[in-house]
Amino acid sequence: MSDRPEASSAPTSLRLAASLVVLRERASGMEVLLLRRAVRANDHSSDAYVFPGGVVDAGDRRAHLTCPRLDDATASRRLQVPQGGLDYFIGAIRECFEETGVLFADDLSGAPIDGARLAAMRAQRDALHDGKIDIASLCRAFDVQLAVQRLHYLSHWVTPLNLPKRFDTRFFLASVPEGQSVEVDALETVAHRWMRPAYALTYADQLRLLPPTRKLLEWLTRTKTVDDAMSAAAALDDVPRIQPRLALGKRGRWPIAPDDPAWAELVLTDPQDTATGSYEIVPGRVTSLMPGVLRVTAANPGMMTGPGTNTYLVGGGPENAWAVIDPGPDDPMHIEAILAAAPGPIRQIFVTHTHRDHSPAARALKQTTGALTYGMRALHHEGQDTSFDPDVALADGAAVTLPDGRILQAIHTPGHAANHLCYALDEAGLVFTGDHVMQGSTVVINPPDGHMATYLASLAKLAARAPAWLAPGHGFVMDRPAQRIARLVDHRLAREARTVDALGQLGAATLDALTPVVYRDVPVGRHGVARRSLRAHLDKLREDGRVRLSADGEWQLTGDG
Repeated sequence: MSDRPEASSAPTSLRLAASLVVLRERASGMEVLLLRRAVRANDHSSDAYVFPGGVVDAGDRRAHLTCPRLDDATASRRLQVPQGGLDYFIGAIRECFEETGVLFADDLSGAPIDGARLAAMRAQRDALHDGKIDIASLCRAFDVQLAVQRLHYLSHWVTPLNLPKRFDTRFFLASVPEGQSVEVDALETVAHRWMRPAYALTYADQLRLLPPTRKLLEWLTRTKTVDDAMSAAAALDDVPRIQPRLALGKRGRWPIAPDDPAWAELVLTDPQDTATGSYEIVPGRVTSLMPGVLRVTAANPGMMTGPGTNTYLVGGGPENAWAVIDPGPDDPMHIEAILAAAPGPIRQIFVTHTHRDHSPAARALKQTTGALTYGMRALHHEGQDTSFDPDVALADGAAVTLPDGRILQAIHTPGHAANHLCYALDEAGLVFTGDHVMQGSTVVINPPDGHMATYLASLAKLAARAPAWLAPGHGFVMDRPAQRIARLVDHRLAREARTVDALGQLGAATLDALTPVVYRDVPVGRHGVARRSLRAHLDKLREDGRVRLSADGEWQLTGDG
């Protein structure tokens, strides 16, 4: 990515740029070209693996006549800009050529350029990079035209605020021209690698992949071949403008994209985008989510608990008194962290449900503070904190006045657990969801305490309240509750359909035989947990009259299946 002066139409604070995602097909599968950036001071992408690309310059506009297969008006409509859309296509081709020697061009007859002509043009790369010549004069000198028609517009990213150099970048997708190989420029780029997208994502941290690179690689993993990817890109109608936000964490200041886990919480806690929020949940750290709402997370991360169990503190007011929601596991360090986090005395303790990562700390916290406990007793014994016996038993719709005068309303949401409660703080548009809606994973439905049909009904019940924010028992605060809940329902129904399909294929099968078929997209190490939810799906299907269970433990479809 060069730092040459940008086109005169670009604001000085935001440089117009273009990048090219280059693919090739191999027997082992589709591969994508990634370049390792040279190490430079004050370069946000220093030493990162990136796609070829850089700043669009004034010379790119002079190359319009070298693009007979695409005019500026058409290109501008595709990129949704008033004019100059073709500049981005040309800039992407030029930057790719400068950095890799790969040139998307044909001779004037439309045939591929020959190897000798390409080699001669490659000898001019340094002059092109230094601005001694432009891409238009290079094309005229060698009688070639740029093959901009081979590029498909893919994505639009804008660099976060609070960075010294900012770019407004359009990404394009193309298949490497037949017979061409990569020769990096050894100036801005020190190495290149062809990788399968899934492989690159596996080693994303080592490769220092930036958000646009990661997200586009994730998009590529949803296609199987180069032709699939090119067809998918050609079918894209609306390409949104994406501008990440900077946040703090173990990697230092790092850009966070809108679909990253921390995004919604960053918008909530850092509305001015000052790069002071965090993209990590750190056990014991107190996070202020909104006035009178704090979070401190237990140090019990795991497959089922994500970064750990969240404990929320709600309060303030004239007496600076507080309530705790989900005190968490019986961990002395976490209990001490809750006490230290509370700005004032703790008067109330609310429990969403009695799984052992949510309620056991209530006992010690009550002994220390004298606070009243609220919730429901366990209705089943497996995996439960059966010792929890609330001072105040809550039913659906129960409203409790908090120490600061606000109202917290209990919402009975069984399904994950029969005694599960969510808590709505309507004044803040916030619902504390416990394990009913979690971030980053689906909820395990474990019969008999868990029940799939009941869980789906409880999701609909929560969606009907139309809150603005969800504060889960595990993970960051989430926005767009209606969309997130709809996705959960769709996921469950899709898994149910897969269960029916598996029974159609197998005829009759035990739970153990069905699990690897229905959950073939889930790592084998998680099949033990998945088996529980599969049983819940089968129970629902049996209740619906679509499957039956034989005396010897085999499930099969009924005539209505």
